[in-house]
Amino acid sequence: QVQLVESGGGLVQAGGSLRLSCAASGRTFSNYAMGWFRQAPGKEREFVAAISWRGFSTYYADSVKGRFTISRDNAKNTVYLQMNSLKPEDTAVYYCAAGPIPTMSLDGMNYWGKGTLVTVSS
Repeated sequence: QVQLVESGGGLVQAGGSLRLSCAASGRTFSNYAMGWFRQAPGKEREFVAAISWRGFSTYYADSVKGRFTISRDNAKNTVYLQMNSLKPEDTAVYYCAAGPIPTMSLDGMNYWGKGTLVTVSS
């Protein structure tokens, strides 16, 4: 089992920045690829970003490419999502997830956090 706890969400104005963190415990963190997903009100959960287990490879949804950066610190068992130039359409609950390989598929992730709310005001 891997337990994931997200933090860092909040209210920010459009154009602002936030950094989300996801702290992992349980099985060896560095064995897992990590991902961030989000779910806006009334919409399905969608892929945001993913990172390989060593952090050498990263993947992004087109909607966040160039604005968001995913990173990880295996010594701290933590994955981050730096979000810049935020837009109102980025408003969502953001979830951290762990799985065997980096993937855009929700089904490819084995463990999920409970999420942290990000609200971007216009």
